[in-house]
Amino acid sequence: MTADHAAHFLLYGRAWCHLCEDMRAELEPIAQRFGVAIEWIDIDDDPLLEARYNERVPVLMLDGAELCEHRLDANAVLAALASRRS
Repeated sequence: MTADHAAHFLLYGRAWCHLCEDMRAELEPIAQRFGVAIEWIDIDDDPLLEARYNERVPVLMLDGAELCEHRLDANAVLAALASRRS
């Protein structure tokens, strides 16, 4: 990993989505522990994203790979972070 390619999560969701709020709240301590930023993207602001993700939100991505949708899969997140370090 190079300095110009710092890890960050992309969290696709909706402002009114309780599952999105839940995933974000569960992800925040993991992101803080590993020093990884979370970029929140409201799909309702972009018709293309809304069409792509619609009822799948929340969807969590890291480095272009989808880690989980609807509920946080902590094991998948930790495995993805571990693979970045090797």
